[in-house]
Amino acid sequence: MELIGPFSQILPLTALPLKGALHDEQLQIIPNGGILTDAGKIVAVDDMKQLEHRYPDCDVTHITKPMVLLPGFIDCHTHICFDGSRNRDYAMRIAGKSYLEIARAGGGIWDSVTRTREAEQDTLVANTVARANRHLQEGVTTIEVKSGYGLDLKNELKMLRAIRAASKQTKATLVPTCLAAHMRPKDFDGTEEEYLQWITDELLPVIQSEQLTERIDIFIEETAFTPAPALHFLQKAIEMGFSATVHADQFSAGGASVAVAAGAHSADHLEASDAQSIALLAASDIVSVVLPGASIGLGMQYAPARNLLDAGACVAIASDWNPGSAPMGDLLMQAAAISAAQKLSTAEVFAGLTSRAAKALSLADTGQLTPGFAADMQAYACSDYRDILYYQGKMKPLWVWKKGNR
Repeated sequence: MELIGPFSQILPLTALPLKGALHDEQLQIIPNGGILTDAGKIVAVDDMKQLEHRYPDCDVTHITKPMVLLPGFIDCHTHICFDGSRNRDYAMRIAGKSYLEIARAGGGIWDSVTRTREAEQDTLVANTVARANRHLQEGVTTIEVKSGYGLDLKNELKMLRAIRAASKQTKATLVPTCLAAHMRPKDFDGTEEEYLQWITDELLPVIQSEQLTERIDIFIEETAFTPAPALHFLQKAIEMGFSATVHADQFSAGGASVAVAAGAHSADHLEASDAQSIALLAASDIVSVVLPGASIGLGMQYAPARNLLDAGACVAIASDWNPGSAPMGDLLMQAAAISAAQKLSTAEVFAGLTSRAAKALSLADTGQLTPGFAADMQAYACSDYRDILYYQGKMKPLWVWKKGNR
């Protein structure tokens, strides 16, 4: 067993409600705290002197400078398995070109599909590992990773196999998701209903047989899939044993209601959610995942996180790290940006990056510093937890632990 401390402050982020608004007064703060770990799990969190007295024979790592300890962050929505760059798209976007103009010029999601299809699986593995390791250095210890740049049997399987291989080459935990329903591919000769049926009949059984993922996703939007076929697809996938998440309400409302009707675990994006969508999400058990990186990358409004919280929703914050709309991938900076714009409390931000993000991924043993949970932790070189958001993402963790290993 290893005892680490004393930290100036430990924020275990326990006992916070999973739904609704949070105030900083609800944060438990342990001053001069220590944390005891064993075999990758947390054994105890308490005052350092109390722990030294109770566990006199354990190994001790002494902290000799001001440090604040938090759980590792959980990024519950990313697309970090891809090849190529969409820098041309970005240059066109900031020069005033529309989404359709960029797509007509050969950009958009299809550009990433083309580049990812051309890439060898080993290239995708290396790319994914590099991005996951950067995230890990910045305190993100668990990362959801989507497919969706393959859009045919060979290349969707290639992506999911690359994600599985990458998970063995990084210390970060990778949670794979099948997003074959990202868009109807240009080379598919059929309707959106027929393409979704192809995913259900041909792709998902192979994914299950190889145990590549238990999660599926679909992009509901005018440029992707419409609500009625999307709901049918989600219901069929859930009947097969998959859990569901939805790209919802990014540019127009309608996707969130499908997510609620299907019983998805989360509805992600929500930049265009209206009052009816907010009320539906708040009344459900679905996690509303806001993606400030996409708003920054596209130069559009943030998702209404404040309204969602005030209505009683569970709100998580994720990066949407992808080559097109959210290439930055800096989760903490993005969370700081939306907190300033939407007036989110520190408690709401930290919960949205930990316990509430864990709920979006159905993870039962991470996102809090409490006995029995994974010792996924990060420490910042400061004495006051409020510095972390105050520096708007510029302050990064000095130390990161994954399953107790620094």
